Amino acid sequence: MGEYRHNIDEKGRIVIPGKFRNEMSKIIVTRGLEKCLYLYTNEEWNKVVAKLNTLPFTKKDARTFIRSFFAGASVCEFDKMGRINITSPLVSYAGLTKECVIIGVNDRIEIWDKDAYENFMTENSDKLESIAENLFEGNYETL
Repeated sequence: MGEYRHNIDEKGRIVIPGKFRNEMSKIIVTRGLEKCLYLYTNEEWNKVVAKLNTLPFTKKDARTFIRSFFAGASVCEFDKMGRINITSPLVSYAGLTKECVIIGVNDRIEIWDKDAYENFMTENSDKLESIAENLFEGNYETL
């Protein structure tokens, strides 16, 4: 959980907040949805892989998603300063320029370009109540 802001440098290195680093020794980074990056612990990555392995390879959408998801994936280890080095294709995919937002999202971490994240939040802030209602069928009062 949480939202943090860090800059990515010209070499593709970004500090991962200590709160997240303490829970992992290495992470898998891949293309996420909405043009952000998903970061997984090895344990969570294996759960995602197991789910993806259940998709029928005969379906074009499944093949397309799996190709994109795995082709962009890379294993990253932390340097002494708590940074990871994100590959240039992933930096380009997510449009990471300088200022980034790092958020904890249940089973993963996401890295967003600051402007893209702020646009996403602005576009969706007025919809959150109806989104919750649709997802929880009116039982969101308990959240």
